[in-house]
Amino acid sequence: MTAVADILKTKPNAQVHTIGPSDSMLDALRLMADKGIGALLVMEGAQIAGIVTERDYARKVALLGRTSGATQVSDVMTRAVRFVRPHQTSEQCMQLMTDNRLRHLPVVDDANRLVGLISIGDLVKNIMSEQQFIIEQMEQYITGGQRN
Repeated sequence: MTAVADILKTKPNAQVHTIGPSDSMLDALRLMADKGIGALLVMEGAQIAGIVTERDYARKVALLGRTSGATQVSDVMTRAVRFVRPHQTSEQCMQLMTDNRLRHLPVVDDANRLVGLISIGDLVKNIMSEQQFIIEQMEQYITGGQRN
C-alpha cells in the first residue's frame, strides 16, 4: 500500500485551501466554487479549527433556511477533525473514511503542522493506479514479456 506522503506528491495541485472561522459561508462557497473543490480547512493561525464542506452547507444552512452571507463558517464547520499522518497507508485512510463517512482528511506531521489534504478521489486514483500496475505485471508474467 502507498503511504499518504507519496499520494500527496502525485497531486497536481497540493495547495490546501483554507478559510477563517469568522468568515461567511458565502465566502466559503465562493472559494470552493472558484477552486473547484468540495471542502475547506478552517484555520485559526497555524491550527486546524475545523473543516467545512459543501455537505455542511446543504444540511446546516440551506435546509435550515439560513442565509449564506449571515452565517459564519464557525456555525457550520465540523470541529472534531479526523486527520492522518504522512506515513499512514492509503488502506488506513480508506478505512477511516469509510468508518466515519468522510470525503477529506487533513495530513499533519508529527509536530501537528498541516502538510496536505487528501480526498476520497485521491485515494481512488491511487488504488486504480496500483491495480493497473499489478495487471500489467501479471500480463507480462503470463505472456513471458512477449507482446502481440
